Amino acid sequence: MIFEYRAIKDNKIIRSKIESDSENAVADYLKANDLLPIEIKQQKDQMKFSLLDNVGFIDVVNFTRQLAIMLNAGLTLVDCFEILKKQTVKKSLFKIIDEIDSDLRGGKSFSSSLLKYPHVFPKLYVALVKSGEASGKLSEILLKLSDNLEKQREFQGKTKSALIYPLVILIAMGIVMFVTITFVIPKLLDLYKDFNVDLPVTTLLLIKVSSFFQNFWPMIIAGIAGLIVLGGQYAKTASGRLMIDTYALKMPVFSNIIKTSALVDSTRTLSILINSGVSILDGLNIVIDTTNNLVYQNAYRNILRQVEKGISLGVAMENENVFPIILIQMVMVGEQTGHLDETLGRISRYFEMESELAMKTITTLIEPFILVILGLGVGFLVLSVITPIYSLTNSFK
Repeated sequence: MIFEYRAIKDNKIIRSKIESDSENAVADYLKANDLLPIEIKQQKDQMKFSLLDNVGFIDVVNFTRQLAIMLNAGLTLVDCFEILKKQTVKKSLFKIIDEIDSDLRGGKSFSSSLLKYPHVFPKLYVALVKSGEASGKLSEILLKLSDNLEKQREFQGKTKSALIYPLVILIAMGIVMFVTITFVIPKLLDLYKDFNVDLPVTTLLLIKVSSFFQNFWPMIIAGIAGLIVLGGQYAKTASGRLMIDTYALKMPVFSNIIKTSALVDSTRTLSILINSGVSILDGLNIVIDTTNNLVYQNAYRNILRQVEKGISLGVAMENENVFPIILIQMVMVGEQTGHLDETLGRISRYFEMESELAMKTITTLIEPFILVILGLGVGFLVLSVITPIYSLTNSFK
């Protein structure tokens, strides 16, 4: 979304535009740059203010790694962006680099400049850059950040493929069965209408089901499409999303992957943030924003409130019912030893291995399961269609 704002700086009113997720994000950006906001409103003209949507994940990873390497070689931040501008071919990315370069030359910090592009640089990214600026270890943190982004994308890709594969197979099976029952089976069963023969129960059942599908298939398709649209709209609401995320954690077979993938992201994120010098409270705030599952998001929000009151992170996790015992125990040990970041990193790798093992198990079991379902379906059809033929043959004899 594009916002127009008016703000005061050095007793002067400044008017400008910015692309952001919300008015609060715009206000945070203005305050970070010593601007006192007077008015913030969404621009009525919905034409894109920039080409930010064209900047992909790989672009951000490459940008981060190149910047880290140049900083590690001893170049200044301004020199790095001057080189990046010469090397960047993609117009959308060049626009961002050029604007950040202008901000840096104007005296703004790198992290505050990144706040203008929330669609490209998430809160985790900005927080780590800010920590790197404060500690003087920006190049190290950027290298760590680029590695984390690549690991995150690789892991999420594996998770999505493990969940999407059986879904695609089931949808394909459903379509084939629908077409077969609606259009193919009726033509085969018409052969038996002219013969006075007793049909088996399976054939009579198939005739009724096929007749229903043949007569009402447009309404069936419309009903399914309507349910998908309504379900999609409901899933966008807070109550709908919470219901779906809650059921996902209880879903047979797939729940283990969903749980461990959510824990991998949150523990890895918190580990990197704490290791980079970000406080636990700020880290939990970022984890809340980066966690996709609403159940875990609410749990981390409750944990944040408890930690603010002085309760330890491990005890706060224990008060929630969604975290496994091994995570709670490891966090308590990390707090007692003073190595919470390392402990969270280890437990994140453990959950990642558990998730990959669960994904391999599912992909191993799904194929024979699908073959069994197909075998039962084909067997029922063959039995229903072929059995009457023997009855016809006996009647002719």
